Amino acid sequence: MNRASLAQFFEDFLERGDEVAYVHRRGYRTERWTYKELYCRAAAFAQELETRGLGKGRRILLWGENCAEWVAVFFGCVLRGVVVVPMDDGAHADFVERVAREVDARLVVCSRKHASHSIAVEGFILEDLGKASDSRPKVDPVSLGSNDPLQIIFTSGTTAEPKGVVITHGNVLANLAPLESEIRKYLKYERLVHPIRFLNLLPLSHVFGQFLALYLPPIMAGTVVFHDSLHPSDVIRTIRRERISVLVTVPRMLESLKERIESEFANVHTADDWTAKLAAAETKHYLLRWWIFRRIHRKLGWKFWAFICGGAALDLETEEFWRLLGFPVVQGYGLTETTSLISVNHPFRVGRGSIGKIIAGREVKLAEDGEILVRGGGVASDRWEAGDTTPISEDEGWYHTGDVGLLDPDGNLFFKGRKKDTIVTPAGMNIFPADLEAALRAQPEVRDCVAIAIARGGNAEPCAILLLRNQTADGGAIVQRANQSLSEYQRMRAWYVWPDKDFPRTSTQKPRRQVIQEIAEARLGGLRRDQRASEPLLQAIAKIAGRDNADVSSETALSEDLQLSSLDRVALMSALEERYQVDLSETSFASASTLGEIGKLLQNPAIETNRYHYPRWTLRWPVTWIRIIAYYLLVRPAIVLMGWPTILGRNNLANVRGPVLVVSNHIDHVDVGFIQTALPARLRHHLATATGGETLEALRNPSNDRGIWRELLDRAEWALGIALLNLFPLPRETGFRQSFGYAGRAVDDGYSILVFPEGRHTTNGKINPFRTGVGLLARNLDIPVVPMRIDGLFEIKKSGKKFARPGQVQVRIGLPVRYTRDAKPEEIAAGLERLVAGL
Repeated sequence: MNRASLAQFFEDFLERGDEVAYVHRRGYRTERWTYKELYCRAAAFAQELETRGLGKGRRILLWGENCAEWVAVFFGCVLRGVVVVPMDDGAHADFVERVAREVDARLVVCSRKHASHSIAVEGFILEDLGKASDSRPKVDPVSLGSNDPLQIIFTSGTTAEPKGVVITHGNVLANLAPLESEIRKYLKYERLVHPIRFLNLLPLSHVFGQFLALYLPPIMAGTVVFHDSLHPSDVIRTIRRERISVLVTVPRMLESLKERIESEFANVHTADDWTAKLAAAETKHYLLRWWIFRRIHRKLGWKFWAFICGGAALDLETEEFWRLLGFPVVQGYGLTETTSLISVNHPFRVGRGSIGKIIAGREVKLAEDGEILVRGGGVASDRWEAGDTTPISEDEGWYHTGDVGLLDPDGNLFFKGRKKDTIVTPAGMNIFPADLEAALRAQPEVRDCVAIAIARGGNAEPCAILLLRNQTADGGAIVQRANQSLSEYQRMRAWYVWPDKDFPRTSTQKPRRQVIQEIAEARLGGLRRDQRASEPLLQAIAKIAGRDNADVSSETALSEDLQLSSLDRVALMSALEERYQVDLSETSFASASTLGEIGKLLQNPAIETNRYHYPRWTLRWPVTWIRIIAYYLLVRPAIVLMGWPTILGRNNLANVRGPVLVVSNHIDHVDVGFIQTALPARLRHHLATATGGETLEALRNPSNDRGIWRELLDRAEWALGIALLNLFPLPRETGFRQSFGYAGRAVDDGYSILVFPEGRHTTNGKINPFRTGVGLLARNLDIPVVPMRIDGLFEIKKSGKKFARPGQVQVRIGLPVRYTRDAKPEEIAAGLERLVAGL
């Protein structure tokens, strides 16, 4: 374990071979990278850097969402000795450009969504790295030592002079060595549950996120799953579907999941029952607590067992909640300047309420005022500012954290508060009041302002205190405009218009921040839900509907005024759920007619059980073989009797292996049989068909007035339909997201998808307009789209005949097409409609 640099640590990745290293979703698809693939693509990027003349000590910016490509680029830089400057995915483009100038970056590696920002540095698209060869490119070794810089991490501020922390290879290795030593003691038991899967919701631009994604999981050949959604229900589904062992996140997510579990439990038990269960679990052994709450363990999956939480303080109530349910919460404490870790809880000996014990090789002491001081190999030595480095540590190498703590006799460290003015949100993001105040003062109505922190569960959220030139001005509109120049995590959700003519001030005319904060907190009484809700709602509307925020109000009608389609509603709902980390009832959301009604839904989000069902057993053996046999014994003979079709254009699929997305016009319920017959066997045998969700659900749960025999027949028809025809629900009004997600998982399993984009049978033989949803599906599945058209069947149906002459029905197959992820869904849908009509 004695390594000089992370390059030596990365060499071990090849030993993991075909073990899955990273999993991430892109659109509706899931991509899985093995350790070998990751190494080869990192080496390919190192070779790319060498071609560009970028070597040891040069700096590049890495700006994108969590994904395997991000990891490959990071380690590709490690192999070449190039210094990485990671940018938060939500960072403002102006801030990124200033940082690029500050560090003299020679290359910006960014996600495709960021490529449109005009940063005056040569660029490389992150997603393009996935196209590299899986063969191992030759990389010339670079001499690296523990003092060589690995990365420069810039703080969350957006001031004109960004400040960064220089993290060396030695800083990371100093924190990694004691953790690796402890982990290796338990590796013999890891075989029983291998592989350990981490669901990582922390950004890779932060050191703590890097430790739980880049450094610790590879030691145990673990798998890291990246997730692009913070919806509690999505997180729970991912934990169960991917058989996650450990969730790595920030306190806010643990709070959101707690609320979700409590709300769902309240639907089946009274509050007294729930309280009694928690009280009964207090004195029980871990295994008994696990048994008491087995329903919750079953919901999360039997393999899930722990949370790792960091980035901010977790309130004791939330920690105790999960402990009583039988889930340990492992907390750690550290800062960027300490390479993330100062202390950490042992996963099998968690100190309740503690942020852990000091890790080996680290010295910690408390100053007279309780401030936590630390020194050791993990403490960064330099800060990057104004193009040069300055020392971080002070007297005798001690770093002053600015945090107040307490050490108990057992060596457990407890967090008591923050000494600095920095606002640290529940998501673990640092916000500097000066940045917010500068944005507010840029608004003409503002005479002066102060940005303060409103307490929330041991953390804080920013609140704007406004001193206005005109008291009748709209404070909400002012804050909203100021937020547009800030990054997402900096935006102010609450504000307060100061009622007096001036702030209380010191003798030097500076606002008395403490006095202002106390008065504002007393008058606000905490965050107001209407203030928290309005700004994100208006921003989401402006983005989706292409409207200015000033043009909308609580009375604005979604359909008439904004002309939101059902698909637009899905996009709006997802944006609001992401912002608030709540689950909204899709049925209630679909019935909302104004923005005011949506605001009420946000204040009282309702838990809605899944209305439609997507059984995965239909995609597995032996059902797959039964379906193939049923086709040749039942479906194919039926098509022969009804009228064997003439198939035109099958040669267009000669080189198509699948999966594909098949789109066709819709004549009758027998369309599926004709499409199956026209497709080559390799596609026919692995085809899932989207059909009306409402119709399928009515068969699965028939109404009580149908009679017992009719109910049994309906359920049998549902079972045969999903088993023998591989049908899955695609609702017309609500439920798009889950349906499209299921389609993506089916494609990941090698299945092609058949959809009828008209959404209903034709009534006049002409093609009905294609619904926009097919465009969203085509874009996010990222597979070839095969247009098909059935001719002649409508005329037979209209004449009332049951059979046709052989060749009277024609099935035409067009050339496959592909769409980029930046294509607009409505344009894709219109284009596919033209292709099908033109066959």
